[in-house]
Amino acid sequence: MILRALISVSDKKGIVEFAKRLEKLGIEIISTGGTYKLLKDEGIDLLKVSHVTDHGEILEGRVKTLHPKIHGGILAKRNESHLNELKEHNIVPIDMVVVNLYPFKETILRTNDLDEAIENIDIGGPTMIRAGAKNFKDVMVVCDPKDYEKVAQSIEANEVNFDLRYDLALKAFSHTAHYDALISGYLRKRANKDLLDTYTQTFERVDQLRYGENPHQRAFVYGDVLDENMSILKGEQLHGKKLSFNNINDANGAIQLMSEFSEPTAVNVKHANPCGVATGYDIKDAYMKAYEADPVSVFGGIVCLNRSVGEDLATELNKIFIEIVIAPDYEEEALKILKSKKNIRIIKMEMKEKIKNWTTKRISGGILVQDSNEELWDKDNLKVVTERIPNKNEMEDLEFALKVVKHITSNGIVVVKDKQTIGIGNGQVSRIWAMENALSRSNVDLRGSVIASDAFFPFDDCVKLAGEKGICAIVQPGGSMRDDDSVKMADKYGMSMVLTGIRHFKH
Repeated sequence: MILRALISVSDKKGIVEFAKRLEKLGIEIISTGGTYKLLKDEGIDLLKVSHVTDHGEILEGRVKTLHPKIHGGILAKRNESHLNELKEHNIVPIDMVVVNLYPFKETILRTNDLDEAIENIDIGGPTMIRAGAKNFKDVMVVCDPKDYEKVAQSIEANEVNFDLRYDLALKAFSHTAHYDALISGYLRKRANKDLLDTYTQTFERVDQLRYGENPHQRAFVYGDVLDENMSILKGEQLHGKKLSFNNINDANGAIQLMSEFSEPTAVNVKHANPCGVATGYDIKDAYMKAYEADPVSVFGGIVCLNRSVGEDLATELNKIFIEIVIAPDYEEEALKILKSKKNIRIIKMEMKEKIKNWTTKRISGGILVQDSNEELWDKDNLKVVTERIPNKNEMEDLEFALKVVKHITSNGIVVVKDKQTIGIGNGQVSRIWAMENALSRSNVDLRGSVIASDAFFPFDDCVKLAGEKGICAIVQPGGSMRDDDSVKMADKYGMSMVLTGIRHFKH
């Protein structure tokens, strides 16, 4: 039976109505601070925690409920031994704990003040929640206002069962685990501390998706509160159906690549890989170049733009079927044009420079964790190893190509001319196959174009193939035992070759 409830909540949504229903059922209520005042002002008969403990709050309210008369009442099993011990110490059992925590998340999102964040780390609340959850067979623990209705109905109908208690306890431990992980993540991130022997991340569910990569797979999307990078989850959807699992994954690939560029740039993506990338004198020019780079693959794909979309660009976008368009803003007429297509998803989101972070990959039995790949090249340590030296325009194209090859699956080769991809070979198990794919996919004259490779050339065959197509410059990390063979082959065809010393595998 539920005879006594302790209520102490920071989020007071729905608590008055819930407490009134408990009071009507004859349940005695004890409470603290602001919760006590709110319920008292609403005419609810209740006790202060200090009346139960015979001890007032101390340390500016840091200590209120940390007392044997509270935690003894929560943790006591309802057996003869424990109940006799409670009587001996004049402790009354507490059958329900209704607690949610100081707003730590809201505080760190609002201010960078460490002292204020520390003061919003709840101690008594998690202790009561965990105590109630540990003793869930005898104590109901309610930490989510969304559960008030379900809990009230179950008590009113005298249907409080093991399954309900178990589910509430599971949610309670998940709640405190999330809270503690936020605190540790915040402290580590704030001081840029390295990882410890245990790695804990926490995420909040954003949505349940229709299905996963395939219709037979369930799927959910969760957001990282502490990640400040631009994200499709932070975008505002202005039109179209809900994003699917594949939509979100593909859009993430586009956004990751777009973070490399500050000039007007368009990134077209299909199946999480770029199929056309270009920089132009304005955003429409950039999109037209990206489209022309691969007008076939972009069909049904994603277009990401880092400038506002105007009427002329919207008209061009509407000429083909696009799943999603992402941009920082849209002119009013542009939106009208785009919205004339029922199924296109229109996302408005801020474009900003990427912040270095940890990346993870789930494996059976664990996860792999690494720094995000924010390096491109060190311009002061580049080595031109050929007789021919690349000119200024070629160096700009080499840099552009390297930015793109970072974001395609390995083995990867990217061909670029005038800051426009004209061939992308990705996801091959052989580097020569990646080179053949990249060169064969081009629909323009390759003479004067440049190539970026995500890893070194183990043989000179790739360089030979590039030379035969009129490629003028190559950038690659170097480090192969046969680097000299590749250099000689480049010299044979009058190409430039730049070694960066930095590999860009992406699996």
